[in-house]
Amino acid sequence: MTGRLDYERIAPSGVKALGGVYGYVLQSDLPATLVNLVYLRVSQINNCAYCLDMHTRDLLKGGVKIEKLALLQTWAEAGDLFDARERAALAWAETVTRVADTGVPEEAYDAARAVFGERELVDLTIAIGLMNTYNRMAISFRRTPQAVLAKAA
Repeated sequence: MTGRLDYERIAPSGVKALGGVYGYVLQSDLPATLVNLVYLRVSQINNCAYCLDMHTRDLLKGGVKIEKLALLQTWAEAGDLFDARERAALAWAETVTRVADTGVPEEAYDAARAVFGERELVDLTIAIGLMNTYNRMAISFRRTPQAVLAKAA
């Protein structure tokens, strides 16, 4: 890791706690591809190069087509490339990530609840909050994306 501070070394218990939340999300009933699409979209909104690189790689390894990844930022215009649950998750991720601007309006909540059960929506919101935290850590401490490290090697 290059950059400012090595937060994994400095605060291993804090990083481990975040890892516990990550593990919780992994064991939830939310499909891994849906969660990774949300992670990537949140990372796009926050401009987190480290996380963009990582989640793009994860989605490609998971078999998601490059066309879908290319249109993730404009998912609302991508027709049926994204299914109803993915569209609802991405809309929820956007409004929750931009909470200071959106206030997470009632219509956004109602739209998400129409598609997700109670536990799913809570778990999805935990995943969104977690990715926002990871983005803030990686951006604040200038975590170097794998693509940059690979090029330097």
